[in-house]
Amino acid sequence: MSTPHGLTELVQYRHTDETLYQHAQNMTIQDPCVKAWTFRPSTSDDIEDIAELRARVLRPDLERLGRYNGEAVRQRLRDHFTAEHTRIIDVDSRLARCVALRPDGNEFWLEHFYLADELHGRGIGTEVLDILIDEADAKGLPVRLNVLVGSRAQKLYAAHGFVVDSADAVDVFMTRSVLPRESRRD
Repeated sequence: MSTPHGLTELVQYRHTDETLYQHAQNMTIQDPCVKAWTFRPSTSDDIEDIAELRARVLRPDLERLGRYNGEAVRQRLRDHFTAEHTRIIDVDSRLARCVALRPDGNEFWLEHFYLADELHGRGIGTEVLDILIDEADAKGLPVRLNVLVGSRAQKLYAAHGFVVDSADAVDVFMTRSVLPRESRRD
């Protein structure tokens, strides 16, 4: 079996619940557009790099909304960061993306999903989102998130089954319900 990016190893483990999570923690995947990317758990040592990535990634949307303050953007990440729920994607041995899937009662929150601009359009975000959705579905829990109004990420989330719950002048809140295995896009 192969995928558009040749990620056969990922597909092989995609639907095996705990095996998937354990395998994905330190997975290196080859992509023809990127030399290699590694999915690993975060540590407290990653916080400043993630804060900087967040400020770079959110800046265009926050400026468009008239709300950008670089130090406030970084500090908000520092205030809400939990290493145990956050994963890092290193591309060519440097932090290029992060994501958190935080349990909250009977649901998960997808948070801090940032990708360096130069890596957009390579399928990395889709593959990572597929892994996280599979984990949530395996546990039978929905996933919630918020995304900035007008962000192109909203289209990615909608394509993965997230629907808008509510919105305000800055944020759009979305939820993806658990889908039966036969309804999932594989």
